[in-house]
Amino acid sequence: MPRGPLSKRFVIVDVAIVAIVAAAIALLATIGLGSDPQVPPTATRLAVTQTAFGRPIAPGFLGLSLEYDSIEQYAGTNPQAIDPVFVQLVRNLNPGQSPVLRIGGDTTDWTWWPVPGLKQPPGVTYTLSRQWIDVTRALTQDLRARLILGIDLEAGNVELARLEANELVDGLGRGSVQALELGNEPALYGSFPWYRTASGAKVPGRPRSYDVPAYLRDFNKFSAALPPLPLAGPALGASKWMQNLGPFLSSQLRLGVVTLHRYPLQLCYTSTKSLKHPTLDHLMNPAATTGLADSFARDVASVHAHRLPLRVDEINSVSCGADRAVSYTFASSLWAVDAMFELARVGVDGVNLHTFPGAGYELFKLTKANGHWEAAVSPEYYGLLMFAVAAPPGARLLRISGQPGASVKAWATRATDGTVHVVLINKGPQARVFALRLAGAGGDATLERLQGTALQSPIGVTLAGQSFGAQTTTGRIGGSAQRSTVKPIGGRYVVSLPAGSAAMLTGR
Repeated sequence: MPRGPLSKRFVIVDVAIVAIVAAAIALLATIGLGSDPQVPPTATRLAVTQTAFGRPIAPGFLGLSLEYDSIEQYAGTNPQAIDPVFVQLVRNLNPGQSPVLRIGGDTTDWTWWPVPGLKQPPGVTYTLSRQWIDVTRALTQDLRARLILGIDLEAGNVELARLEANELVDGLGRGSVQALELGNEPALYGSFPWYRTASGAKVPGRPRSYDVPAYLRDFNKFSAALPPLPLAGPALGASKWMQNLGPFLSSQLRLGVVTLHRYPLQLCYTSTKSLKHPTLDHLMNPAATTGLADSFARDVASVHAHRLPLRVDEINSVSCGADRAVSYTFASSLWAVDAMFELARVGVDGVNLHTFPGAGYELFKLTKANGHWEAAVSPEYYGLLMFAVAAPPGARLLRISGQPGASVKAWATRATDGTVHVVLINKGPQARVFALRLAGAGGDATLERLQGTALQSPIGVTLAGQSFGAQTTTGRIGGSAQRSTVKPIGGRYVVSLPAGSAAMLTGR
């Protein structure tokens, strides 16, 4: 080409064309076209990195908390024929693991082992028996469970606590007891009634002046009389006493596990305007999951600095009364899977979901008819089951880049065998589409969904298309698993997420 003004114009045009093409390619990549033309332009792009954070998921992370008087209602009264449906329902949440069962709750301080020559304390309403011991031992052996056992502190009688602990440890087997938990929520001893007189007068277990120093004196005095096993405590719910956790940790040499309690919603003593008041909107609010977990962050750091584990050994959706309109709904399933991930995020070492017959948040209702056990499984249980699959022992949480949105949560884990699970939870009213990039993964992935007929509905819940039905006689989820194959498009996996649902993508 001859040199001159005309050739300069061609050079300028060539440069401009190159710039325009480069800009177009960048724009197409941004909106999801170009290299992956089948990715919808409205898809939210997320990238699961290979960067792990937090502690590995501990074996037995997902446990149950049971009242003393619930054991025989769930397991039966015959130690030779433990309820197989209940056993299977516990195993489902701990596949291949030894589950952690916390036995206590309110009945920690309402239970005793009859002491010769001692009158039954007025606040005690449940008496342990040799049959109870035999049933619980058989259940523990079937499950290979590790037990956290509540010991009555509120009665204020060291001899009563000593004998109760000795009978439990000797009868159940020292090797099955992970820890003895002295008392239940002692911060309430001075304000809540331990019992009522014949005339109906409320009598608290301690004077209103009962405080942290008084509790520490009790804890030290009682623990000295207990069998030489690790102790659990302080078994506190949300209270100002939590600010004094440091002195408790420093003063208890036998402490084996720090136990705290928390419920995001509370039926009593809360204003209807409070985010703690039980409604479906409040259960779906970040305060019920992210806020719940964040409330433990400082305690986790303090406990781990003392080289101890922190276990939230009593938790569920609504405390202080039954509210099935909130707790027994599909919304509770989405809350459960999200809340478990949030607690793992802040470093909690394990949780125990509280359940007992008649609770608004009961995980399953067990009945025996014509010699056969059957269970009605609650929606919340399905969310726990999804978490159990997505977060097996040893799994690590993975960091995700991108913004899923205010009403959508995204969690990712890498198991010890390299499997990556990505859980998406859509709590909002609109369907969403996601384009996921999994670092290190490029083959086909599988997708399974957690769905219900509506957030407020207690029926029609399925996980991977499977269900326990209205009643299960096996404790195993039924039906054929419905898992779809998702092929990567330009290195991304496209997942649609209907409103009010969750999905789990699994790849390697």
